[in-house]
Amino acid sequence: MKYRVEKITNFLKDTISGWEGIECITVDPRSEIFALDPYFALVIDVYHRGEILPPASRRVAFGDPGAFETATGRTKDRFFLDELPVRIEYKEIDALDRLIDKPVQHLKILKNSGTYAFYRLQHNNAIFDASGWLSQARTRLETFPPQAWEALRDSFSTKMEHYLSDMGAASFSGDKFFLLLSEAGFLRYAAASVFMTNRQFEPSHRDIEDHLRALPCLPEGFWPAWDALLQKEKDLPAARRFEIARGFASVVYSVSCR
Repeated sequence: MKYRVEKITNFLKDTISGWEGIECITVDPRSEIFALDPYFALVIDVYHRGEILPPASRRVAFGDPGAFETATGRTKDRFFLDELPVRIEYKEIDALDRLIDKPVQHLKILKNSGTYAFYRLQHNNAIFDASGWLSQARTRLETFPPQAWEALRDSFSTKMEHYLSDMGAASFSGDKFFLLLSEAGFLRYAAASVFMTNRQFEPSHRDIEDHLRALPCLPEGFWPAWDALLQKEKDLPAARRFEIARGFASVVYSVSCR
């Protein structure tokens, strides 16, 4: 399995690095975890300047892989090579530079997309770096401005509060579907707010809980409330779950790590 992944990774690196405008290529470290991993996929980020090859040309370059599909914005490819799932995301460097250098001015984008793109830029493994842009970008992220952390915390906390309001409405109306969506959004933005308080970018959704447990600064009572909202087997009444979430939101708002 490891040999197959390395072979495909090298093939994709050699193929993509030959395209015009490619600055660097990184691989998600989780792509090195193979055995019995139900989430396994070879996840690659491609950072480029200017236009990327169109989807039809990319498909040909990849050897006409199985189940090839491209996202609407033409920035993501999904396909299979040698029966292994591959996910490639193409990121335009000039746009990313603007977000890194002036995050407060582009707060509207960041509060909607989150900071996971920065996390990937910081932590993914480089397999191609043409000009050194990657190391420069990582250095700039290490000095992410305090006012940007604070502005993002405020934005994510506000979104948390909006989902909390939706939870209350869904709880008292008996709308189970809307309640499920509201709880998921509430927990997602509560976690995002805590990451911003700790001045750390958000990991992928599947890694959020593990990374929360490693944070140096968490609100008092965080884990009992978090666990109570996740453990649906206890069959807490919806109104009680809402009360727990309200208290949880209060401690998330109040925490200070500086």
